[in-house]
Amino acid sequence: MKLLKRILLIILVIVIAVVFYNYSKLNILAGYSAKNTASSVFVAGRNLAFTDSTDNNFSPINLTSDKINLEEKSATGSAFGLLKRKAIYRKGLGAVLITDDFDTSAPYLTPNRETSDNLTPYPYGNASQKDSVFANIDYNKLHNTVSSIFNETNKTRAVVVVYKDKIISEKYDKGFTKDSKLLGWSMTKSITSTLFGILQCKGGINVMDKAPIKEWQNDDRKNITIHNLLQMNSGLEWLEDYNTISDVTKMLFLEKDVTKTQINKPLVGKPNETWNYSSGTTNLLSGILRSQFSTHQEYLDFWYSALIDKIGMNSMILEADMRGNYIGSSYAWATPRDWAKFGLLYLHNGHWNGENLFDKDWVTYATTPTPTSNIKKEGGYGAQIWLNTAKRYPDAPTNMYSFNGYKGQNVFILPDQELVIVRMGLTKNADINVFLKNIISSIKN
Repeated sequence: MKLLKRILLIILVIVIAVVFYNYSKLNILAGYSAKNTASSVFVAGRNLAFTDSTDNNFSPINLTSDKINLEEKSATGSAFGLLKRKAIYRKGLGAVLITDDFDTSAPYLTPNRETSDNLTPYPYGNASQKDSVFANIDYNKLHNTVSSIFNETNKTRAVVVVYKDKIISEKYDKGFTKDSKLLGWSMTKSITSTLFGILQCKGGINVMDKAPIKEWQNDDRKNITIHNLLQMNSGLEWLEDYNTISDVTKMLFLEKDVTKTQINKPLVGKPNETWNYSSGTTNLLSGILRSQFSTHQEYLDFWYSALIDKIGMNSMILEADMRGNYIGSSYAWATPRDWAKFGLLYLHNGHWNGENLFDKDWVTYATTPTPTSNIKKEGGYGAQIWLNTAKRYPDAPTNMYSFNGYKGQNVFILPDQELVIVRMGLTKNADINVFLKNIISSIKN
């Protein structure tokens, strides 16, 4: 009996040591699972079984277990039964991962939304578009190209191809439809950037001004401009790695206020000379947007009234952190058709249905390569927008640019071809260059 007790004690000590050593990893593992499950079920309207089999079925997330509470609209993720995290749904703000001290009964502000226009044809409304057949399109080649990217290797969920404001090809994977909300991940960064463009064009801000961060005023960080932040060229320290315990995973799955994480980072380079991709920078920009308004309600409303609802992306939901700040780096959900509307806004240089949200100068600015971005590897970077200036996609035009997100979320804008191409997936394995090449060649000039 004494021997058995000793063995059990040793096992207990080993378990405690393993949990202690891997606490942060388990915390993030359970946190990702809980947050993703809550968003999938309560924002996107999927069920738990579908979510576990399609969204949480990759390593190491598939090692967790999830439960949902429909009554309180929450999801709990468990890492091997050793550590649990909880995410809750807040109407208007999406799902948020919470800490044990979060008061779920406390009142919170929500954005005011405009009603969906279901009478005007797409893209300016959500009614069916008027039938159009273009004589210069090889529809067989186009549809075959779109279909080719849907398979177990590519794991594509949706494709929408818009030419001259008309959807010319559209396809969805099993379980998804034109009304399915899909997470854009880092395509959300381009939403955040565009709001600065709208403010600048209205005279409300100058992106060349120094960033209004009081914590930076007594050191060299005071020289960082909003422009540097928009281009990810501030010189601030940041590690963007979703496979390890890094700055980005700690921010998204451990922090209460995502707008503060990058503020506390030191300089490791010089502003305007050191490009480094950083979701923390984008959430810092979300915080700067908050500082432009006297109330939090105005901040919450602005994202929708100035952009999202303004162009009829009524399906879009921006998720907020525990403090009610939009997580502008990562968490915007919308239908593929609404993501295409965002691309069309840029294709039309900020002009939308008779109104200018921003002007062509902003598009030129946002698509100008950052001098120190790693263009050979990444393809070039503008103001929270990816570029093709270094021919990352060699068979696509160099003036093509895109909103890109984790696991293969893309909105490609091709100005010369009058094309917007949306691809939403679960992997980057797809040969996007061939995909783009064949779509472009299916339309004869």
